[in-house]
Amino acid sequence: MQEVSLAKRTADKLRDLILTENVYKFGDKLPNENVLSAQLDVSRTTLREAVHILLSEGLLNVQRGRGTFVVEQWERPADSGIDLQELSSKKVTLRDLYETRMIFEPEAAALACKRASDEEIIHILELGKQCQASLNESVVGKQRIESEIAFHGALIRASHNEFIGQFLPVLTATIEKTFDLNHNLHIIAKEAYADHVMIMKFLEQRNPEAIKCAIKIHLNNAMITEELEKP
Repeated sequence: MQEVSLAKRTADKLRDLILTENVYKFGDKLPNENVLSAQLDVSRTTLREAVHILLSEGLLNVQRGRGTFVVEQWERPADSGIDLQELSSKKVTLRDLYETRMIFEPEAAALACKRASDEEIIHILELGKQCQASLNESVVGKQRIESEIAFHGALIRASHNEFIGQFLPVLTATIEKTFDLNHNLHIIAKEAYADHVMIMKFLEQRNPEAIKCAIKIHLNNAMITEELEKP
């Protein structure tokens, strides 16, 4: 879980820049993704995960068409939510994670079809194309894993439901555990490519019912190929 750990450290650093060092003050707009990732010396994928952590804490908010802002007022939340370290442990099985994604991800994608801005749709489709390119290049490479997380993560974030957004660590853990298991990855890659085509098509059409079906097919295919479909 190295990337998750880096995202948490990046979130801690960004939080300190706001609350301790006052580099970004309450109400300030954050720099764009390219500038901020360079300042923090992390990839844009890691930065997105870090920003989402602070979004879930209520320290940041996204204003459509304007960017990401530090909130005007903020109270530090009590420790809660999904424990990333617990998700990485053997107590949570891969089947548990896929079943959880099956519960929230189709609905999140449907909400994204309804709520995402045109700019967000374009961004998600671009991430999908990058994911397809990485998939064709290597079914096990680091870029393949990161691009899969970025594509699905952006789709979930576009639901603009902060509670659903707190399940993003489930997405990351599912993908990382799938690659750690290293079972039928070439078949999964072939199926994922076709599934992604459907998902992107229905997102572009803003068809919520169709994209829900596409996400369910995608997750079911992975579970069957990983031989996880039986309790």
